[in-house]
Amino acid sequence: MLFFGLTSCLLAAFIASRLQIVDSSERPLLIFARMVSYVPWLAVEIVKSNIDVAKRIWQPKMPISPTIVTVDASQKTALGLVIHANSITLTPGTLSIDVEPGLIEVHTLSTESIADLESGEMDRRVSKLEGQKN
Repeated sequence: MLFFGLTSCLLAAFIASRLQIVDSSERPLLIFARMVSYVPWLAVEIVKSNIDVAKRIWQPKMPISPTIVTVDASQKTALGLVIHANSITLTPGTLSIDVEPGLIEVHTLSTESIADLESGEMDRRVSKLEGQKN
């Protein structure tokens, strides 16, 4: 299933590129090549967040403090911004609720999640995935 999913994504990106549907600055095929380093990092972050959310559910002493924050997004393309917002939403305990150029509004389950987002690590990694030099 994963093989067919990846193959269909690559095929769709190739067709969109050949039909010139996608803005040339977004180059989806180059982003797929850079995902080799990004996806494992994101998978680790998802596992860590899953553990944190599970602890908060099972241990009532751990605080749950739902908050809405706005985080900076330095992505230059719409595709990069969407990848950043979707990466936030994939991470348990956080949800992207509004996306504008340069900003992502996020609902978080705890203040620790806010600190992780404001550190800018995900933003830097998505910008690198997008092809920006840091």
